[in-house]
Amino acid sequence: MHKKLISRMVIALAVAGLMTFSSLAAAHAHLQSSIPAAKAQVTTSTDALTLNFSEDIEAAFSGVTLLDSEQKPVATAKARVESGQKNRLIVGLSQPLRAGSYQVNWHVLSVDGHKTAGSYRFSVK
Repeated sequence: MHKKLISRMVIALAVAGLMTFSSLAAAHAHLQSSIPAAKAQVTTSTDALTLNFSEDIEAAFSGVTLLDSEQKPVATAKARVESGQKNRLIVGLSQPLRAGSYQVNWHVLSVDGHKTAGSYRFSVK
C-alpha cells in the first residue's frame, strides 16, 4: 500500500513537471508567418520584410539580417515593431531586391524575457 502511494506521488510530480515545462516552452516568441514567406518565390521585390510572432517582442533587442545568395549582407533599415501590433517585426529594405536567393536570419526577445532565433529562405525571380 505504501509503495502504491509513493508511485502515485512520483507520477503526479512527473506530470506536474511536464506541464510546467510545456507552458514555459509555449512562452517563447515563435515565428508564425512572414512576408515574403519561407520558401516563397516572389516575382517582385517587396519594400520590407514582415515577420509575425506568436507573442509580443521587444524591438530594441530584436533584429534581422538579410543575406544574398553569396551570403553577403543586404542593406536594411533597423528592425522596428509595428505600432498596435507588438508581435510584428518590420525591416525596411534600402533598395529593391534583385533576382536571386535570400536568407533571413532573425532573433527576438519576447516581452516576457525569452530569446528565440531562426532563419528561412525565399527567392526573387
